[in-house]
Amino acid sequence: MSKSMLEYSKTVLKKVSFDTLLFCKELKKALTTLLPNEVEELKVWLESFITDKPELHQSLVYLKT
Repeated sequence: MSKSMLEYSKTVLKKVSFDTLLFCKELKKALTTLLPNEVEELKVWLESFITDKPELHQSLVYLKT
């Protein structure tokens, strides 16, 4: 079940990537919901996902905790 939560979070983030504020809100929610090892997987995915989306680079601030 927890693996599906990670996949769900990725899906939501992909769908809201058009709006920076909404993306950051959903990212914060995902970071509080996921298990620590899933957060690490999400970080790796996020860094590759936003490489061609400079407007989302500000969301990396939430990963510095």
